[in-house]
Amino acid sequence: MATKKFPNAPQHPERVCWGCDLYCPAKDMRCGNGSDRTPHPVELFGEDWAEWGEAAQAPEASPEAPVPPAR
Repeated sequence: MATKKFPNAPQHPERVCWGCDLYCPAKDMRCGNGSDRTPHPVELFGEDWAEWGEAAQAPEASPEAPVPPAR
């Protein structure tokens, strides 16, 4: 059984619970995952949420950074 593709920018994320692969309507959750719906990341972190992650955590090399001496 394959998992559903997670939408990056749904039109109305507030209408769905994003807590599991069922993606139930917010008023009819079948998984029993608590009493509140799980918000979509766009609701929590903004439109650029998908750009975060490993690339955002990696420090960029600066051309002005001193080069350590060779041993």
